[in-house]
Amino acid sequence: MLADWFPGILMLVLFALETPISFAIAISALSFFLMDDGIPLKIFAQKMVSATDSYPLLSIPFFVLAGAIMNKAGITSRLLALADAMVGHMTGALAQMCTLLATMLGGLTASSSADAAMLAKVLGPEMVRTGYSPAFAAVITSSAAIITSLIPPSIGLIIYGYIADVSVGRLFIGGIIPGLLLAASLMLVTWYVSKKRGYLPLRDHYAGHSAVWAAFKESIWALSIPVFIIVGIRYGIFTPTEAGAMTVIYTIGVGLFAYRSLSWQDLPRVLKETALDTSSVMLMICAASAFGFYLAWQRIPPQMAGWLITVTQDPLYLLLLINVTLIVLGTAIEGTSALIILTPIFVPILLKLHVDPVHFGIVLITNLTIAGITPPVGQMMFISSQVLRVPMEDYTIEVLPFLGAMLVVLLLLTVFPIITLWLPDLVYGVA
Repeated sequence: MLADWFPGILMLVLFALETPISFAIAISALSFFLMDDGIPLKIFAQKMVSATDSYPLLSIPFFVLAGAIMNKAGITSRLLALADAMVGHMTGALAQMCTLLATMLGGLTASSSADAAMLAKVLGPEMVRTGYSPAFAAVITSSAAIITSLIPPSIGLIIYGYIADVSVGRLFIGGIIPGLLLAASLMLVTWYVSKKRGYLPLRDHYAGHSAVWAAFKESIWALSIPVFIIVGIRYGIFTPTEAGAMTVIYTIGVGLFAYRSLSWQDLPRVLKETALDTSSVMLMICAASAFGFYLAWQRIPPQMAGWLITVTQDPLYLLLLINVTLIVLGTAIEGTSALIILTPIFVPILLKLHVDPVHFGIVLITNLTIAGITPPVGQMMFISSQVLRVPMEDYTIEVLPFLGAMLVVLLLLTVFPIITLWLPDLVYGVA
């Protein structure tokens, strides 16, 4: 019996030893094949390689490339100017700008890790210089970055749609309102904390409609990209996978001709950055595919499904129970790997109980994204803390009110499916 669970236990041990996530999953999967003489070892390699043989997953490198091109094209500075005009008069203005900038970038970069690194490098040092505590700066830059996981195009939603066989278009549109709710909750907590600590606005009064309009016009090409993606998918101009390639072409055009801040000489460096970012995600998907074979062989998903259904068959209570389980797992397992491992376990259970897979997908992504800022293995936490040189204990104390606000949003999304499903049903019709 212990041997059946050994790969899972080994994976948790490797996580605790801070082994890189992809290697921890792959080593754990390999241990299963080495222990079971009845399964040829070559199946391990086949499962690793076959995971990449997927047409929908082509969208990941395309969207990563589009985000890298837009960052190189100076999109960040234009959106930052717009955020400044909109919220520069608010208490804790730099932190508020951080959240607003992340919300606008969510439709461009498709990567929470990329956003966390960019926000920490661009706004983090300026926040510290003007009196914000380094730990607070690290928390707000990492917390704001998680909005990217919900605002389309989200790599997490693409992966979930691929594994669960769910419309990526509905998932993209379903993530918009939850993403905006997360942004609002972060801005509310930021206002409260900033008020108590005296984090000042950048100006005494609102910049004015004319200033906002001028900044908006400068950013219009950048802000049109999410609209381009959603409209194209909704009206069948291109599939979600093709949307990635079309977005690359669109962003190159914006960078070269609209903003004139991108040159052909920049593309080799951008392509190298894209290859590195994409390879890390794909390696994790490959490793998780082999680990998924172990789970299926040992019938762990059906066993877990049977246990959960014995606890409750009420869809709401089951979702709440799964949320609690995910919150606990999220403190030990990185979000993307947890998404790949857990989606095939939970989706069949919830489909039997008539839970909408789009609703569950948004709840799942939100939950695992929150884990990205949760010690001890939160990816965005590591990125922002490393950039700003913040000890984990300081970060942990500072992140608590933000975690509380995001858990409230998660509870609302779980209890009220209409928050997630209203917009997709409006655009696509009731599924």
